[in-house]
Amino acid sequence: MAGRGKHFASAQAALDGLVEDGMTLAVGGFGLCGIPEALISALRDTGKRNLSVASNNAGIDGFGLGLLLESRQIRKMISSYVGENKEFERQYLSGELELEFCPQGTLAERLRAGGAGIAAFYTRTGYGTRIAEGKEIRAFNGEHYVMEHGLPVDIALIKGHVADGAGNIRFNKTARNFNPLAAMAGRVCVAEVEEIVETGALDPDDIHLPGIFVHRIVHNPHPQKRIEKRTLREGN
Repeated sequence: MAGRGKHFASAQAALDGLVEDGMTLAVGGFGLCGIPEALISALRDTGKRNLSVASNNAGIDGFGLGLLLESRQIRKMISSYVGENKEFERQYLSGELELEFCPQGTLAERLRAGGAGIAAFYTRTGYGTRIAEGKEIRAFNGEHYVMEHGLPVDIALIKGHVADGAGNIRFNKTARNFNPLAAMAGRVCVAEVEEIVETGALDPDDIHLPGIFVHRIVHNPHPQKRIEKRTLREGN
């Protein structure tokens, strides 16, 4: 059940009544950095299917969004990088999974535009490649640009470091990545955070995402923080 204000007692409670079959979601994170792991697990437990998910990548086998691929709940991925997940590869090559491949900067701008109410924009990225197939092309100042649509979504799932009771969030260094953009694009945003403080405890200049974009908060004080690829220096 819900707690005080925007704070919910668990990831399952925070998603209660929100998710339906066929929805489009934006999920923050970059690789395994800054992913809302508890919310992803709770989303799997809802059993909702035919989901479209916009995220930089699709996690790894057995963790992150890889869990939703294993349970066959994702119908379509809108992603920039898909190279770390064997199940993703298998489903895509067998025709079980639809993929909208989107350059990383373009995906970021599509989410930002979706949150800002911008219907579409033009970018040089992808011109002359398969990315541009079927899209409107226009010339500006002698250069060709591809029209990309803004990407508003039904629900955003994000990961923050510290939130106050009003939903203002501070991210931890590079774990900020796609999280603020995903939050802005979501009609409803659910944030998973490691620490919750009283409203007013965060310095205004230290807030990376204003609480107006955050509707529900869940506390996850001990995330796994896996390392996607561990690289060690050889000994002397």
